[in-house]
Amino acid sequence: MELPTAIVVGLTPVQMIGIPLALLGAVFMSLGAKFQHRGVTKVEHLSGQSAGAGLDRSHLFALLTRPSWLAGTLMIGCAIVLQLASLAFAPLIVVQPLGVVSLVITTLMTARSLGRPLTRQRVMAVSMCVIGVAIFVTTAAIYAQERPITQTQLLIVLGILAVIVALFAIFFATLRRRFKGLFYVLGAGVLYGFVATLAKVVINRVQNASFDWLTLLCLVALVTGTAVGAYFVQTAYASGPPDMVVAGLTVIDPIVAVLIGIVVLHEAAAAPWYAYGLFLIGGAIAVTGVFMIERGQTDDEIEAAKRQAIGAVEADAGGERPNGAGPARASGSAGDRRDGGAGPVAEPLRRRDRD
Repeated sequence: MELPTAIVVGLTPVQMIGIPLALLGAVFMSLGAKFQHRGVTKVEHLSGQSAGAGLDRSHLFALLTRPSWLAGTLMIGCAIVLQLASLAFAPLIVVQPLGVVSLVITTLMTARSLGRPLTRQRVMAVSMCVIGVAIFVTTAAIYAQERPITQTQLLIVLGILAVIVALFAIFFATLRRRFKGLFYVLGAGVLYGFVATLAKVVINRVQNASFDWLTLLCLVALVTGTAVGAYFVQTAYASGPPDMVVAGLTVIDPIVAVLIGIVVLHEAAAAPWYAYGLFLIGGAIAVTGVFMIERGQTDDEIEAAKRQAIGAVEADAGGERPNGAGPARASGSAGDRRDGGAGPVAEPLRRRDRD
């Protein structure tokens, strides 16, 4: 008598390859966020127009001329390629949460660049994000399993994404001047959660030789979600330090992806009841950490991050000055040197402004 084939849970050695690829992608994500934040802040400063309520056309075109923003975009592109490669090996709910590593890296880089020690609240908030996502990863790594994605499941994912994009479009058109950076961070996180799922769907269908018109529609939705999410991310950079943006993306993004994997794609169908409780607890801890990071940001910290990103814009010879402002100060005082005026550090700062 032949015994029925058991459902195999956990990761195989081949699937484990996806984990280091995802971790390397997280490193590129941190670096990309830092450089993009610098580019957005400089463009906003030079234009003299706030981008907190949304980037306008002039902001978007100006970003294409900033080497720092272009370098950051290239790094984000490398991060996406690595993430897609990791999805080709490992299940979505294992790979996606590993992006939280970029939050730790970005937080440390931001504190170092500002010359400020991490506060106890910031350490606790980041720790909560990491612990919460770690619960996701551990639980998913034990119980995750991949299944071929059906046409019905794909239609459900596309339908939910269409509704969410429509809602965000309505809110943005009517209420954007009331929104803070957290709205754009959450919006980008939700959209990127769907983007990761759609990427996994396309990879899965290609691997199973089922590329058809529905897969092509999925690709279109993927590009659309990526574009809208990218716009939200760039707008969020104008509202605060990059670690806040990365915090939202690396927590909200995997939670959304995990929820889709559980509810729609049934990647945790073999998980026991207590595993779902662990998912819930981990999600609550991680999201609380994101809100703690947002609440812990002071206006002084936000302005310090902007000043550090701007560098020596005001010291640029010939004046890349906002709104036709007068020439940069020539005083050699400590305050002037911090702002990029004349002094021993003026020339390095001028070079930074070309970024």
